[in-house]
Amino acid sequence: MRTLDDVLAGAAMPVRTHSTFDVGAALKKLAIDAGRAHTTADTQLAAQAGQRLTVIARWMLNAPHAAHHVDQLARGNPDRPVEEDNLDVEGAAVFASLLHLTGQHPESAQFWWQLAAGAGHRASAYCLHLHHTALGEQREASHWLHQVLYDLGDRLDDAYFEKVEAIARYLYPRPATAAPLTGSLEMEVDRLADDGAPCVIVPRPDRRLAQALREHSRT
Repeated sequence: MRTLDDVLAGAAMPVRTHSTFDVGAALKKLAIDAGRAHTTADTQLAAQAGQRLTVIARWMLNAPHAAHHVDQLARGNPDRPVEEDNLDVEGAAVFASLLHLTGQHPESAQFWWQLAAGAGHRASAYCLHLHHTALGEQREASHWLHQVLYDLGDRLDDAYFEKVEAIARYLYPRPATAAPLTGSLEMEVDRLADDGAPCVIVPRPDRRLAQALREHSRT
């Protein structure tokens, strides 16, 4: 006859003497998953910054007096280095926006935005913040955000960027599907780039480009 002890002994769960759980593999998987999550977040941040930059660049390019300011910028002496005393700041910001929207001259767009930001143009500094964020260059992005917030005047309220983007999005709600640049305007940019070769930076615009921008604004 089986005793109670025999029944309990037979019902007992077997005890594993060796664990099959690989701690090292588990930690490695956690690290990989965390890295993927971080990469995904960075990618989303960069994509969002690129979209915002396109919206604001299109807004500046289509401002009522954009072509006038580019024309004023073009009137500068082409033989003189571009400096603050011979720079139409708004024109430089608009020209940088145009270069960005062509998708072919990011270094030149950055250069002209930097000239405008150096002359105190806050929107250009913000464009540089978005430009570097889109490239994943967080150190440079942080520098320009600091310039926007602290070094170009009084401390801004936190809603400044939201206001700028809200206005831009109201005017151009879907930048990816907005009307592209006219062919003549892109051709004028390409001509300037060719004239300035072998320099990487597209040189100061001329009045032909300003006229093309006027025609673009009427379309």
